[in-house]
Amino acid sequence: MNDMITALPERPTTLDMLRCLVSFDTTSRNSNLGLIEFVSHWLRLHDVAFRISHNSDGTKANLHAVIGPQIAGGLALSGHVDTVPVEGQAWSADPFTLRTDENRAYARGSCDMKGFVASCLAAVPDMQAMKPAKPIHLFITFDEETTMDGARQLMADIADSGLKPDLCLVGEPSLMQPILAHKGRIAVQVTVRGSTGHSSEPGRGVNAVHAAAEAVAFIAAEARRFAKQGPFVEGFDPPHTTAHVGTLHGGTILNIIPEAAEFVMEWRFVPGHDAQAELAALRHYIDTHIVPAMHDVDPKTGFQYEVVCDIPGMELAEDHPLTTLVKQLTGSNSTGKVSYGTEGGIYQEAGIPSIICGPGSIQQAHKPDEWIDLEQLNACDRFIRRLAERLSA
Repeated sequence: MNDMITALPERPTTLDMLRCLVSFDTTSRNSNLGLIEFVSHWLRLHDVAFRISHNSDGTKANLHAVIGPQIAGGLALSGHVDTVPVEGQAWSADPFTLRTDENRAYARGSCDMKGFVASCLAAVPDMQAMKPAKPIHLFITFDEETTMDGARQLMADIADSGLKPDLCLVGEPSLMQPILAHKGRIAVQVTVRGSTGHSSEPGRGVNAVHAAAEAVAFIAAEARRFAKQGPFVEGFDPPHTTAHVGTLHGGTILNIIPEAAEFVMEWRFVPGHDAQAELAALRHYIDTHIVPAMHDVDPKTGFQYEVVCDIPGMELAEDHPLTTLVKQLTGSNSTGKVSYGTEGGIYQEAGIPSIICGPGSIQQAHKPDEWIDLEQLNACDRFIRRLAERLSA
């Protein structure tokens, strides 16, 4: 790890930092401790104080650094360093080795979102030299692409440290445009227990695939209802809550009544739409319209539910001081809303008003030969230094 730091130029560029960060395979299933160790060495080199908090088994870590006075307040720059997998994707070269051409940098995580983290780290020497009057926090988190438990662990650690920022900027790819709101998301794994038997005697068993399919049909009907009836919130695409089943599995062979099935589904909620009410409505429909017929044959059959992801929505007022600040520093006259979720909802839920603004386009995220435009990185570099200057005034 020290060799990697030593190999960096005295004043590394964002590309230099990005080359190091993408070399760590921090797919969400893997540990990120090597990357966190690299960042720790870099911060120690520049006398930046930081705290590390781990997940329950110690295989992953968040890092919370504070540049400037070691007090609460100021503004946080937040980025996750876990990535989605590369298996099954047609990459033209090693996903964990940075490649560049005249306009782009290619690697897994280059856009989502190690590019932003690299820009923050490359700016550390300049931010330290500015001696900001208010703290500049750096949040580096794990498991954003799965459970977002890293951000939740970070908020618990901040409650313990007392070093809570007043505001937060989440550097998810937005083409450096301020994003004020995103949808909330709940993902649920639904498991169906049936009763097996020979397919020639369907009345003697409970077909778990049929039961699951009835539930999926209800979800599809609900998705159509949301599209027609709302509620609608302008600025989102689409401007309503969505419901979606992503996987459905069950059965073994055709002539056996399947005794097990499962599906995974999600809602993405516009602000003001009650997520828990929709989950309760799904369960009520299943308990009322599907389960009674199952129990008539075998009372041990039924449905089980596991919430595997629960991301609160985020919404910042157009006239909030953070909105005004980011618009001024980016030169943007407009703001937006997005349908994907971020850690900003968790920070806002913890009492930290948050905004999204980062380099690159979400259209390049998660794809083979993921890339980020070099001019987007340059724009992010300029933005971070302007922000630091404002906090140093």
